[in-house]
Amino acid sequence: MIIIHHLNNSRSQRLLWMLEELQLDYEIKRYEREKDMSAPASLRAVHPLGKSPVLEEDAVTYVESGAIMTHLADKHGRFGPPEDPEGARRWHQYMHYAEGSLMPPLFGKLIVMKLGFLGMPARKPVQSRLDDHFRYLDDELSGRAWFCGDELTAADIMMSFPLEAAQARAGLDERYPNILAWLKRCHDRPAYARALERGGEYAYA
Repeated sequence: MIIIHHLNNSRSQRLLWMLEELQLDYEIKRYEREKDMSAPASLRAVHPLGKSPVLEEDAVTYVESGAIMTHLADKHGRFGPPEDPEGARRWHQYMHYAEGSLMPPLFGKLIVMKLGFLGMPARKPVQSRLDDHFRYLDDELSGRAWFCGDELTAADIMMSFPLEAAQARAGLDERYPNILAWLKRCHDRPAYARALERGGEYAYA
């Protein structure tokens, strides 16, 4: 049995999507954020950093979204790297890019906005960095439906959370039509809808 430790409005929503795409049975253990958006003590009892998702399977605990997605893709033979070398290169790139390159400036934007007047000097440079990412990704999606080619992969599922968050609060708008079209394709998938039903509150869909 697969158990997912799921924090509301978090990266773990995309893991539920992956599981629904794989049509696997799983149990959700839910956690609600504190008023300051931090993880509750009950989740810290599972992961010392209070991070989500955490996947338990066959008495083994897996953490870090990219590692979990890779494990599932390898085990079930779906949504992993495409067979063509270029698609495979993109797959490995975006499995790391989502957290390694895109999430840091998104988190910076969140902090800067919370600082109010004190954060004003940093708003323009942080947004400029994000705009660079959005232009790059919009170009990457030009001429293909998904980040690695013509089929959905785990790399798309990894990219969903940062780009959903960017649309909600970081200036991702109609200037980037290829990204918005990609997000719509994600949201139109039946497995995505099922994941929302299972996961509960999610501010970015």
